[in-house]
Amino acid sequence: MHPGSQIGGVYLHCAPVDFRKQINGLAAIVEQELDVSPFGDTLFVFINRRRTGLKALYWHRNGFCLWQKRLEKQRFAWPDAADSGATCALSMHELQWLLEGFDLWHNKPHKTLNYRASC
Repeated sequence: MHPGSQIGGVYLHCAPVDFRKQINGLAAIVEQELDVSPFGDTLFVFINRRRTGLKALYWHRNGFCLWQKRLEKQRFAWPDAADSGATCALSMHELQWLLEGFDLWHNKPHKTLNYRASC
């Protein structure tokens, strides 16, 4: 991201998008499908059909920034649109983990155990 940019939230667009879309097309998806203003401090992340590429769109002071990452051999973990709805909210730390290849939806923490003493 742009140095000094303040990102307040991260939203993943769960359904794949046509990667021929650039800033205007992705901003239109944010406004029309997600019903959110693209001019806030939110980062919007999109994935291609093969899950080998990500595009991140955000507003910085006076214009849009578009960032792209393409994997050469692997695929990104991504939530299922049928289970998650149109978007999935993440923290910046979770986005970093996603970019590093961690599957945030299948890797679960240890289960909480609740014991009681029997008397």
